[in-house]
Order: sequence, then structure tokens, then C-alpha cells
Amino acid sequence: MSSQVAHIIAIRPDAGYRLDESVGHLLRRAHQRHVAQFQIRASEHGLTPPQFAALLRLVELGNVTQNRLGRLVAMDPATIQGVVRRLLARDLVVATRDPMDRRTVVLSPTETGRLVADVASRRAQSANESVLACLTEDERIKFLAMLRRVAGA
Repeated sequence: MSSQVAHIIAIRPDAGYRLDESVGHLLRRAHQRHVAQFQIRASEHGLTPPQFAALLRLVELGNVTQNRLGRLVAMDPATIQGVVRRLLARDLVVATRDPMDRRTVVLSPTETGRLVADVASRRAQSANESVLACLTEDERIKFLAMLRRVAGA
């Protein structure tokens, strides 16, 4: 097949692939809606969704290494490093050395971090409810269960 024919097939909407039925496209649009709702509700704390996820998981666990935290919130090492650096700068978390392995940094939430996570989690729940408002309770339960399966969680 020539590259010109392949190009025509790739851009014709009747060629089999429909953007409006694309998993990636629909997930991105749903994600954009959620981020917008989160920012409306939680912007006073200045947390981005990745910062919120890291802080909330850290509050849940109490203490964790940066690498493990990154894995638990599905962030690559470079991303979690930047997120943690911003949380440290805002005194929402503290970093200490592991007494058993001085090379390992252990993160813990500060009292301020715990308070911010508590308020932000209520705001995040409100964002979730706003995005899912178009679904019945039964649909919400099924949708979240399916989404967890698709996400591999």
C-alpha cells in the first residue's frame, strides 16, 4: 500500500477507527472534566491532582520511601521527584534518612500536610460527585469497578 493511500485511510472517519469511540480519547476527556472540577474546588490549596494523590497516599501510609510512593500513585521517578520537591517546599511533607539505610529517604506528612489532605480530599470527593452526577448510583458502582479493571488497579 502506498503511503498516500495509507494516509487517506488513516484520516477517513469511515475507515474503522472512530475518535468518539476511542478509549484513550474518552478517558482523556473524562480526565479533563475531573481535573477542571478538582481545580474549581481545591485550587485554594494550590495542589495539582498529582500532588494531591501523593499527599493523600502519604497520609494514608504515614511513612514511605519516595520510590515506593511513586509506584503507589503510578508516577515515574522523575515525576514523583518533582511532586515531592514541591510538597517539601510547602512544608506538607518532611524527608528523613532511614536509620537502617542512610541512602534511603523516608517521607512523612507534616501536621499541615494532614490538614491540607483532609480538606482537599473532601473537595476531591465533591469533584468526583460532580463528574459522576450524570450516572445513577448503580451505574457509578459499575463504572468505577470497570474503570479499576481497565486501569489494572
